[in-house]
Amino acid sequence: MLNAVDGRLSDELLNETLFSSLTQARAALLRWQFDYNTTRPHSKLAWQTPIDLTTTLHPRQDQTLRYVNSSASERAAQPAREGRTNRQNELEAGKKMAATSASLDCA
Repeated sequence: MLNAVDGRLSDELLNETLFSSLTQARAALLRWQFDYNTTRPHSKLAWQTPIDLTTTLHPRQDQTLRYVNSSASERAAQPAREGRTNRQNELEAGKKMAATSASLDCA
């Protein structure tokens, strides 16, 4: 769909007009966009204009959350125990990775 709009914009406005200023280009683009969205029927929209189509759509009603504390049905992982850290485990894992990397570099 975007390619169709881009092609029409190029064919009908950008390739046909030599703009003398950025202000003129912006004004012409706004006029083209208004015309494209309000007066032209589109085949992909059952021959309606985009503005007409939006008046037939109903706004989506957001669903209420099923769970009070979260939108997830259950925890993905257990929460960390308070007062306990994994600092030592992280240091050990880091040392092992460094040793492995060093041995690979020497090989």
